Amino acid sequence: MMNKITLVIGIFTILLSSYTTLAQDAKEIAYKVYNRKSPKDGESDMKMTLINKKGSERVRDLHQYFIDLEGIEKQIMFFTSPADVKNTSFMNWSYDDASKNDDQWLYLPALKKVKRISSSSKDNEFMGSDFTYEDMEKRNPERDNHKFIKSETYNGEEVWVVQATPKEEEQYSKKVAWISKEKNIPLKIDFYDEDEELLKTLTITGLNKMGDYWIIVKQTMANVQKNHKTEILLTNVEVDKGLTEAKFSQREMERGL
Repeated sequence: MMNKITLVIGIFTILLSSYTTLAQDAKEIAYKVYNRKSPKDGESDMKMTLINKKGSERVRDLHQYFIDLEGIEKQIMFFTSPADVKNTSFMNWSYDDASKNDDQWLYLPALKKVKRISSSSKDNEFMGSDFTYEDMEKRNPERDNHKFIKSETYNGEEVWVVQATPKEEEQYSKKVAWISKEKNIPLKIDFYDEDEELLKTLTITGLNKMGDYWIIVKQTMANVQKNHKTEILLTNVEVDKGLTEAKFSQREMERGL
């Protein structure tokens, strides 16, 4: 009897150890994505195409800047067309400190006022797209519990499949990501609603190598429940330009390009 009990305990210990290792590996993979090598700053043109269930398209053009500073990343974007959104601007500040939520602001020219995006509004759609304000953030891995699911091949690339579940109640019950082992970039992410039903899928369909960096230049967010999607295409990408922090302020949002 003692031998059987010892054997069972031994098997349980091995299984528990294996589970702990996989959980740790999943978190390490999440940090590989979070800390992947990226430019210190840069800018690009952006085309945002909204496509409804009938296939009708609405196109919005933007210009964006970003900078990576000590402990904080800043991004600012300006809508340049069409007329109904021209001169609208958006700014996001992401912090390395996991206890600090991203700060976000939206400038609406009709109101001539910069509006701060509250935490309760971050599940709202960003300018009518399939991205929410929360999707625009750079999410710190410490905000989620991570689970390794498997390794497989996706679109010809070796990937890790990892699940992230928020530690606090949020708009998504979980996300499942297919992460390139070579590039440390998610090639696909499934987003699940509060009922754990598939809500949206983000797919990365364009990557450019610029020096030591992999730059995402084309991505699509498809809302499978609404049968609506948003495509984002970056062009004229420039990196490590030597931008200064002065570019990323509410005053610049109001001033525009």
